[in-house]
Amino acid sequence: MDAGAGGNAHELKRSEPMRLTVIAVGRLKDGPERELAERYRKRCNDLGRRLGLRAIELHEISESRAKEAAARVSAEAAAIAALIPDKAIVVALDEKGRSLDSAAFAAELGRWRDSAVPAVVFVIGGADGLSPDLRRKAGLTLAFGAATWPHQMVRVMLLEQLYRAATILAGHPYHRAG
Repeated sequence: MDAGAGGNAHELKRSEPMRLTVIAVGRLKDGPERELAERYRKRCNDLGRRLGLRAIELHEISESRAKEAAARVSAEAAAIAALIPDKAIVVALDEKGRSLDSAAFAAELGRWRDSAVPAVVFVIGGADGLSPDLRRKAGLTLAFGAATWPHQMVRVMLLEQLYRAATILAGHPYHRAG
């Protein structure tokens, strides 16, 4: 099926657009990372409306100030879990996750959308990572390669990949597979 046609056919079947949420531990300060993240978020939002995707919601969770790593991870996990809606697919960003190319990521997003999944929540942990409970709840654990990336860069890369996925689903020429 043509990716663009899938987006058009989808608009006729689904009454509610799929909710996309990014929950990130830590805050992006004003500067180039925030500007780039917002640029991709806006582009995805503009294109996504036509594809059955709601505007990306972004929640920044304050980093825990607990002295021990386990306590920090637990506190951050509780704050994250409070923001995950019922029936949402959770995607955990973790360097030990699966590496998907952009077309496969777009296909997964499109499959969830076409299966009437109400929401997909992307979770970016803090410096100590995500709790084992959150990882177990994840329908997908996603890596942007084997390297460990700062959460600011992961957020930018995730928002770019969401925009790229929307362009692939729309048949837009931004993504040049080769």
